[in-house]
Amino acid sequence: MQVTASAVSLTVDDVAASAAFLTTHFGYEEVMSAEGFVSLHRDDDAMDVVFLRRGIEVLPEGFRDQHAAGLIIALVVTDLAAEEARLRAEGVPITMPLREEPWGERLFQVTDPNGVVVQLVEWVTPSGENAPR
Repeated sequence: MQVTASAVSLTVDDVAASAAFLTTHFGYEEVMSAEGFVSLHRDDDAMDVVFLRRGIEVLPEGFRDQHAAGLIIALVVTDLAAEEARLRAEGVPITMPLREEPWGERLFQVTDPNGVVVQLVEWVTPSGENAPR
């Protein structure tokens, strides 16, 4: 198998609001759209993001009314502190403050208007007992 592209599709109530959030604050560009659907892309990101309106018939019948939940769009970035400052300056509420996990993951989270969590991550060398030996 050869994979030439990948995307994650999220079901939301307001496709335009989620699309605007990623294009405005995270540099995604709209590459396709139709009623109840938008596909977003970044040249430097390995995965596109697709938003589908809840209830759209392209989804299997048992899944049409579900809402994107329990998942995180995680973006590994350089200079995490600068990204947090930029988003704060743009008025984006930080829903999980900057923190560092013992395994070396520094992160913070924001949430789009439909409740989709976007997590920005920067990897650092862990300290203490979790440091590589």
